[in-house]
Amino acid sequence: MSRGRNDGDLKKRLITWIVVIAIICGCLYIYSRNNGTSALEYGSKSLRKLGSSYLGGEDDGDEASSKSGEDPQDDAMLKSIPVCDDRHSELIPCLDRNLIYQTRLKLDLSLMEHYERHCPVPERRFNCLIPPPPGYKVKSRSKWPKSRDVVWKANIPHTHLANEKSDQNWMVVKGDKIEFPGGGTHFHYGADKYIAAIANMLNFSNDILNNEGRLRTVLDVGCGVASFGGYMLSSDMIAMSLAPNDVHQNQIQFALERGIPAYLGVLGTKRLPYPSRSFELAHCSRCRIDWLQRNGILLLELDRLLRPGGYFAYSSPEAYAQDEEDLRIWREMSALVERMCWKIAVKRNQTVIWVKPLTNDCYMEREPGTQPPLCKSDDDPDAVWGVPMEACITPYSDQQHKAKGSGLAPWPARLTAPPPRLADFGYSAEMFEKDTEVWQHRVENYWNLLSPKIQPDTLRNLMDMKANLGSFAAALKSKDVWVMNVVPEDGPNTLKIIYDRGLIGSVHNWCESFSIYPRTYDLLHAWTVFSDIEKKDCGAEDLLIEMDRILRPTGFIIIRDKPSVVEFVKKHLSALHWEAVATGDAEQDTEQGEDEVVFIIQKKMWLTSTSFSDTE
Repeated sequence: MSRGRNDGDLKKRLITWIVVIAIICGCLYIYSRNNGTSALEYGSKSLRKLGSSYLGGEDDGDEASSKSGEDPQDDAMLKSIPVCDDRHSELIPCLDRNLIYQTRLKLDLSLMEHYERHCPVPERRFNCLIPPPPGYKVKSRSKWPKSRDVVWKANIPHTHLANEKSDQNWMVVKGDKIEFPGGGTHFHYGADKYIAAIANMLNFSNDILNNEGRLRTVLDVGCGVASFGGYMLSSDMIAMSLAPNDVHQNQIQFALERGIPAYLGVLGTKRLPYPSRSFELAHCSRCRIDWLQRNGILLLELDRLLRPGGYFAYSSPEAYAQDEEDLRIWREMSALVERMCWKIAVKRNQTVIWVKPLTNDCYMEREPGTQPPLCKSDDDPDAVWGVPMEACITPYSDQQHKAKGSGLAPWPARLTAPPPRLADFGYSAEMFEKDTEVWQHRVENYWNLLSPKIQPDTLRNLMDMKANLGSFAAALKSKDVWVMNVVPEDGPNTLKIIYDRGLIGSVHNWCESFSIYPRTYDLLHAWTVFSDIEKKDCGAEDLLIEMDRILRPTGFIIIRDKPSVVEFVKKHLSALHWEAVATGDAEQDTEQGEDEVVFIIQKKMWLTSTSFSDTE
């Protein structure tokens, strides 16, 4: 009897210890999930991996290996890539506030430095695939322009803006969708009516803001969910809708989900990634920007970006000065823009529209010592990547001064007319026309290869990762798409040619992540981008992961590069859950492409074990 009691006590103690250990392990697991600096951060090998634990995605690594005939040991390294924790489904690596907190960067919040790019060093990168949110939908997307007005709530599961801006008609939650009535902080009754009112103020014919094609490119600062830019597209105008990832998080994400051109950026301390004289119109509606700070440096950045005779439409309480503080701001802004040689084109109700001078005459007539000064002669107004803003006025060159304007044809003729700034690169009109013709042929070939896989509503947001003169985008004019044209920061700054053609884009360094949310683009075009990466001190694998981050599930990648690049990418297909769609020989295009191969890829839809999707 005594021995039985001892055995029973021992068994009870053993069970107690097992329970205690289980509780401790559970607590450690919960801690690791919730602690921002845990082992789950920054691409740790402890991250979950793609494979059979994922619903809707096949673990086809072994099959791919047997088909390719590669060394199984070499292929084993490529079978899987870690998957980021679900908390990072909206990760923007170079705009990650957690990174700022964890690395204790000392930033001036009053200058908006915390909204500027701060990229992780290699050892702190998230070298993992970004999972879609639960319930993410890859189909049932409306064809443009219907997509402008409604998105699936599951794709961007954030409704705080609908509550916060409920009286301003930004967005309305209706069941499993979010609708966008077209309102804004200043234009509750619709962006379309507001845009027509601006055109009416400027006496443009038929109240159409494009002024018979003379206004084409627009910068919308503090754009909200970008309804202003979305409704401009029907007038053959294209806006770069710009906003930071601030307290109104996800506004740019909503814009891109709707199919509206947009970019995450801020008027802080660095120049925006656009060359001088890119926009015919800048717009700010209740954008909460202190234009008077630092000797007007932010207004001077707009001045750099505006073309000769360009407009700045400003809708804000200061424009009609109802109280003493608004009156003070209005007086100081009026004095500043007068010294900048801007003139009031028209002022009505809550909106004032200034116009930039066509020539340098006004600058030359200012009293000596007038502030802000003219920029130094050695300042390059087109240098933008990481370049600090300066509180100075960018004068026109002698040639531009004599031209008394931009010298551009109205849209759509300017898309194919050789722009005046071609001479800056030593290009002739014949070279420009040949480039346009070559890319027209190439894009037709791409569409033939893609046609079995796409419907009229499949593609909307496109990116040309190395745009050169923008002829890829120009060849797509007849399609219901828009293109973000990207120009490498260390190459010829042909982005000003792209803007002169009436297109939009950004300067970028592909050793870093792009300033945009995951699942943003339907198609990426990578012409010799990987060959360029080989010459830099960064990895092609990192670029593949970044491309996967910004590409929508079921989206496409067109790689046009040398055969060795295509073979390298093929080795990573199963790890990324991509699949080959088509391969084509590019030799027949031109002599420029005799060593190039066209390889088209589609990103599969894969889900975490806690996700589900309606793919109908």
